[in-house]
Amino acid sequence: MRSILQSPWRLLLALLCVLSLSACAGSTAGLNSFQSPDGRYAFLYPTGWTRVAVSNGPQVVFHDLIHSDETVSLVVSDVDANDDLTQLGSAVAVGERLRRDVIAPQGSGRAADLVEATERESGGHTFYDLEYAVHLQDRDRHELATVVVDRGRLYTLATSTNEERWPKVKGLFDKVISSFTLLI
Repeated sequence: MRSILQSPWRLLLALLCVLSLSACAGSTAGLNSFQSPDGRYAFLYPTGWTRVAVSNGPQVVFHDLIHSDETVSLVVSDVDANDDLTQLGSAVAVGERLRRDVIAPQGSGRAADLVEATERESGGHTFYDLEYAVHLQDRDRHELATVVVDRGRLYTLATSTNEERWPKVKGLFDKVISSFTLLI
């Protein structure tokens, strides 16, 4: 009788161990790591995506092989070396400026709404996480971005997809955006 009672408990314990290991692996499951050649930054991008070279555009671009309009891109811009992100404005102010000047500039045929703008601290840096609904003439898109300033550089990591796929990739894109890390 004793072994029968112990058996379900052992099974339950084994199941709990498997579930907790799965949960730990699940936080980055389906993601690969990218680190800049100079060792300044790193981020995660979805498994199965490929890096593409772009001239006169983002420093780094990955896109999905199946849904080629889904992208992760990193733009690095120069700012005053003495500035930090909060000196450029609040999360909403920076989000609106990015919307107006980069995502949907006048005459581009695009319109965009800043859906959400939040501030977070990580590794001693302030990050602004931004969410946009982007309206093109023929379709709607959704974009997440994070911005941070370090040593005279403004880093903008963005993910983008069509609105139809947004509910399926939102969690994955949240992980990509929040994974951006300054290493030096």
